[in-house]
Amino acid sequence: MTGFAARALYAPLAPALSALSALADAGRPPDCVVLNRLAAAHDLRSGGGAPLRFVVPGASGLAYEERIYWLGEVETRPGNWHDGFNALVWLAYPKTKAALNARHHFASAGGNARRGPLRDALTQFDECGAAVVSSRLDLWEEIRAHRWKEVFWSRRAEVISALRVYVFGHASFDMLRTPHLGLCAKALFLHVDHDWFAAPPAAQLADVDARMAQRFAGDFSPRPRDFQPLPLLGIPGATADNEAPAYYDDRRQFRPLRLIQS
Repeated sequence: MTGFAARALYAPLAPALSALSALADAGRPPDCVVLNRLAAAHDLRSGGGAPLRFVVPGASGLAYEERIYWLGEVETRPGNWHDGFNALVWLAYPKTKAALNARHHFASAGGNARRGPLRDALTQFDECGAAVVSSRLDLWEEIRAHRWKEVFWSRRAEVISALRVYVFGHASFDMLRTPHLGLCAKALFLHVDHDWFAAPPAAQLADVDARMAQRFAGDFSPRPRDFQPLPLLGIPGATADNEAPAYYDDRRQFRPLRLIQS
């Protein structure tokens, strides 16, 4: 892979992007025909169990999530990377996407048109979510406290050995093609044993998908503010710019917790 597809934060999409490398390198998102071949090969299913297909938007009489839940039809605009990444995330995290789709469906059951904090949170995570996976709770506490320079620079070796960030949100993947200052994900934490990091990347990704799906399928009823802001460009390896400690002094991107709360 070359171009944006070779960047570290695109690792969860690597298998799908490898299959679509010619399209990705040309700067064009995959079309529905190609995506549907992959969806069928992976037996993708909606939150309601319907076989998944990517379709050109059109009147169906159903809301977006309901169309996915009942018909398995994911509206995907031709030539649109935002929608293209949504399809690639279905391929990378099929269980989590299905769990989110089911939660959207049940949250809107009975014709409830009001979104409310749960559906807002589900949409936020779908668009710009990420999982911080680590065997070190203290590193997660540093992130929660917005001690960005301490965790990403002073404790960089610990982060590299015992923490991984798995971008999930398709809007985040889209923005990471040409990232802007202050680009943030909304993160949740998954605690693992240190031996977890010795597993093959495919096994790690499958485990992250299963853990997130279980979280969203259970009693977890988040509000938007329950997710942790995470400056994606501060993660070691995300950009060559963060190889210098002064990078983390820019408060436009690495805001202290007290400024968020004021």
